Amino acid sequence: MSKKPALAKVEGSRHREAPFLQERERYLRHCAELGATPGSLCIKRNELIWVARLLPATASQGVDVSLLHEIARKRASMHTGVTMEYRMIAAARPWLRFLGWWREPIIVLPFQGHLDRYVKWMRDERGFTPSTVAQWQSRTTQFLQWCVDTDRRLEDLQPDDIDAYFIQNASRWGRISMKGVMGALRIYLRYSAMQGLCDSRLAAALRTPRVYTQESLPYAPRWTDVQRILATTATDKPADIRNRAILMLLSIYGMRRGEVVALRLDQVNWAGRTLHVFRLKRRQPQVYPLLPTVAEALASYIDTVRPPASAPQIFLGLHAPHRPLTPQAVFDLVNDRFKALGIEAKHRGPHALRHACAARLVDQGLSLKEIGDHLGHHSASATMTYAKVDMRALREVGDFDLGDLSWN
Repeated sequence: MSKKPALAKVEGSRHREAPFLQERERYLRHCAELGATPGSLCIKRNELIWVARLLPATASQGVDVSLLHEIARKRASMHTGVTMEYRMIAAARPWLRFLGWWREPIIVLPFQGHLDRYVKWMRDERGFTPSTVAQWQSRTTQFLQWCVDTDRRLEDLQPDDIDAYFIQNASRWGRISMKGVMGALRIYLRYSAMQGLCDSRLAAALRTPRVYTQESLPYAPRWTDVQRILATTATDKPADIRNRAILMLLSIYGMRRGEVVALRLDQVNWAGRTLHVFRLKRRQPQVYPLLPTVAEALASYIDTVRPPASAPQIFLGLHAPHRPLTPQAVFDLVNDRFKALGIEAKHRGPHALRHACAARLVDQGLSLKEIGDHLGHHSASATMTYAKVDMRALREVGDFDLGDLSWN
């Protein structure tokens, strides 16, 4: 006689008798609605039983990362296994977030209040775009943290201190990057001087390095390396089926990672065999022919792998809750392929595949205007860098066929 019914009865009893029953059941129903598999739900349920038993009765008032690690260590001490602690944290944190009980760790910087006021000034008084505010906030944070680490006070800074900052970071920045950092720092120092927080001469002392137009070649991996990367996804694993479609969009259409994660189901016209892409730099839609190989990859992912979720975005996480992929997730999957294959490259992210697409188009003889249109460049100057790459005789863009990726 099978022992499975008896075992299921015992497991059900453990589930019902553990604390926070309603909270656990609400979360498990939520995961099921998002498409979690029965096996995944079983693992979550069992882990949450342990979490619930070890949580204090005051858990609803908030659980922080130190308490969660303490609970996980207690669980790990009861059972052997190197992954026990990790598994418990991976199960507990999303549950606690769902309940609103999770306390995100707060990193308090000694200059946080000052930085917050500067961000507010950039956003509300200067009207900078969110992307500019975020970028300059990051660069200013790095500079202020350097001041703290080197025991420098803002009010005592001299031009020599600013020079020391750039000298220390010179190996990390090229001239173009340094120009961007200096631009952001100049605005910040002007703001600080207006607030009476530093010497007004500091901003004027910054000397931006000269940047020559088209001074560097665009980096692009060889197309044979792109083919090797694509070949790694030729399996029936769900992650590979999804990632193959993503890699094709990056390398064939030269899409930016932000454009890939924003791509929606309604932007694929299966009947008309077209792909509608909203180009981020141009701020306008662009229509491409949906090539057979790309259509097959997209259809395979959408029909067999994509979780049944309400999100309109095409690319979702494979594990519940099935949220749309982030640009960082796309970067990681490309970067991991470069590393796994041992491809030596200056850049190993999605933009390297975009450059590979451009280099391939140059090699096929397309004009700079055609390449710029294909890549969705905002201006012709963005495409001019590819003029330095040796070009073959031009041919009409209508004759260009991306084929089935079996290019030599």
